[in-house]
Amino acid sequence: MTDSLNPHYLSRKVHSLLGVVPVGAFLLFHLWENSMSRHGGAYFNEHVVRKIEEMLNYKVAIELALGAAILFHGIYGVVIWWQGKTNVGRYRYGANVRYLLQRITAFTTFAFILWHVWMTVFAGELDPRVQADFFGHMQRMFTSPGMVVLYMLGILGATYHLANGLWLAAITWGLTTTPRAQRLFRDFCAIVFAATTFLGFHDLWGFNHRFF
Repeated sequence: MTDSLNPHYLSRKVHSLLGVVPVGAFLLFHLWENSMSRHGGAYFNEHVVRKIEEMLNYKVAIELALGAAILFHGIYGVVIWWQGKTNVGRYRYGANVRYLLQRITAFTTFAFILWHVWMTVFAGELDPRVQADFFGHMQRMFTSPGMVVLYMLGILGATYHLANGLWLAAITWGLTTTPRAQRLFRDFCAIVFAATTFLGFHDLWGFNHRFF
């Protein structure tokens, strides 16, 4: 059986693609969207939350599609992790460390997404006060230093997983076939990691200036 017809080969391709689009693309959009928190509660509730509510006809379909993509990416990621090996304990090369961190952040990011959805989406569905003032809900959450730290760690894990995943996807799809191309794209992905992490921390600052 050729590689192109191998189910595992095809699944890895799909896993890689879904990690970039739609999951990675949505993460970037979500971070940018939440950066509007810097304008304050009235602006955020009107121009971000209300705009999302206006998409109600498409919201469920988008959430189901995105959820399915995240589930496949996460579940098949476990398969890849189970079949893979790392010798980071013996040889602390950069590639092995990145490999280990990619696996660790896969689990932490998946857990963070579930927790974040529960604290925001389901909270909004269950509590009318959250629907009326979502910015206030987030602001109250971040009065707790522990919550701020948890979100900072969650953002760090997610942005690292995305940035390193982009580098791996470029190899998987044959876009960076030489050591030089991989090195240059790795540097670009490091910039992506720094920029997205800054944006994520900026979101937290917008909801509560107290800790930043």
